[in-house]
Amino acid sequence: MKFLDADHPFFRPVWRRWATALFPLGWGAFELSMGNPGWALLFGAVGAYAFWVLIFKGPST
Repeated sequence: MKFLDADHPFFRPVWRRWATALFPLGWGAFELSMGNPGWALLFGAVGAYAFWVLIFKGPST
């Protein structure tokens, strides 16, 4: 079982894949601007992983 599966029917609409990838990155930028580098790193890593799986690699179909 994959942690984040780009082939799941929930991620069929492209906007959901982009939102799932960009929201944590944006939140990480917000946390960094508020002076919380630990949370910024955490959310940045989650967003980067989501971007890699959902956008860069994308669904296999």
